[in-house]
Amino acid sequence: MTLLSDQETGEGDGGGVKTPYGFECHFYYEDSFRGRSTHECRLIGRNPDSERWQPALCRDCPVPAILRDNACPNMALEGRVVKGFLGLTRRVQVYAVCTLTVTEVQEPRVGCGQCHRHRPGAAIFDT
Repeated sequence: MTLLSDQETGEGDGGGVKTPYGFECHFYYEDSFRGRSTHECRLIGRNPDSERWQPALCRDCPVPAILRDNACPNMALEGRVVKGFLGLTRRVQVYAVCTLTVTEVQEPRVGCGQCHRHRPGAAIFDT
């Protein structure tokens, strides 16, 4: 299991590639040089336990929304493709861990709820 943190993916540098469905995602990679067409999800590609990834999975993928809504530098993500009911559908499943508190993040779009307490100046809001 390989968890990717923001530092490893270049998260926070403002960069990102748009997926075929128009969402900006730091894990999506596309290369169309001289007729060669390469599409890959680097988050799912690092997980050997995942089913095979296809660009159509980007349509309902939760990762772009997680990256847009939560800019916590301490959150590491792992993604994999899982089969749905009776194996007819496939979707992306995301597992998130806070590297500061070393806990599983139940709702990655919101965060762990602890990291904001460790930021400089956060004590002024504890009144």
